[in-house]
Amino acid sequence: MKSVLPAIAALSLAPFTSAHYIFQKLAASNVKFQTYEHIRYNTNYNSPVTDLASKDLRCNVGGASGSNTTTLPVKAGDPFTFTSDVAVYHQGPISLYMSKAPGKVADYDGSGGWFKIYDWGPTFNGGQASWPLRTDYTYNIPKCIKDGEYLLRIQSLAIHNPGSTPQFYVSCAQINVTGGSGTANPTTVSIPGAFKATDPGYTANIYNNFNSYTVPGPAPMTC
Repeated sequence: MKSVLPAIAALSLAPFTSAHYIFQKLAASNVKFQTYEHIRYNTNYNSPVTDLASKDLRCNVGGASGSNTTTLPVKAGDPFTFTSDVAVYHQGPISLYMSKAPGKVADYDGSGGWFKIYDWGPTFNGGQASWPLRTDYTYNIPKCIKDGEYLLRIQSLAIHNPGSTPQFYVSCAQINVTGGSGTANPTTVSIPGAFKATDPGYTANIYNNFNSYTVPGPAPMTC
């Protein structure tokens, strides 16, 4: 019995000690909000999504609706920050996407078009690559988008283990944008569908002759 109990205890704790991370908080205009106040809950703790054909790539497992999530009013051009529970430590790019809801964003599953607004990729210096590994990721709501309710999505694509399936760590916030000029008509992609197993940025070996990198997905929009 003594040999069985420790094993059972270890198994029961396994989901809570896995070495991953999740984006739990959103701040806007330097105002910090509570965990999952404006970010949709997910049901897979801090585990990644790995299936390129899965709808969970949009807003994570359990994130298809946001009925329990508060939609945050933001102004076009204002800064926002995603914060993870622990610092991102898997090498790979960080990307930001938006998708305009046809109505209330709380009821929107992300099945419409997505456009990218920013990428954090590697920087190369002296034959070495440095990745943006930290806790906070800050950018601005594009000034030129249309007013309305949006899903605001952050994606960490972990490519730290060449030869294994890359991992997507994603979270979606719900925002209501006002003050946009509405002049932009960004190119959109579908998720799933935006990423392919043959994308160079998906299959890259970061430990062997690694001196350039293309982030998977579309190019970020510009105003």
